[in-house]
Amino acid sequence: MVERGSGNDGPVILRWLTAFGRFWWDFLIGDTPELFVGAVAIIGLIAVICLHPGLRTAAAILAPVLVAGLLTASVRRAANRGPS
Repeated sequence: MVERGSGNDGPVILRWLTAFGRFWWDFLIGDTPELFVGAVAIIGLIAVICLHPGLRTAAAILAPVLVAGLLTASVRRAANRGPS
C-alpha cells in the first residue's frame, strides 16, 4: 500500500502518517502548549503522590486545585497578551 499520489508528496502511507501526527499535535498542543505541559506535569505529580498509599486522599483533593490553578494562570496569561 505504498502507492504514489497525484503529486510529489511521497508515498500515501507517509502522507497518512504525517496527517495523523499533525492531527494529534493540533488536538493536544494546539494554541496553548503550556496547558499540555502543565497537564502532563500535574498527572505526573499526582501519580508520584499516589505511590504512597497514605497520600491518595490528599492527591484526590490536590488534583482539581492544581488544574484550577493551571487554567487560571492560562486565562490570565491570555488576557495579558491581549487580542491576537
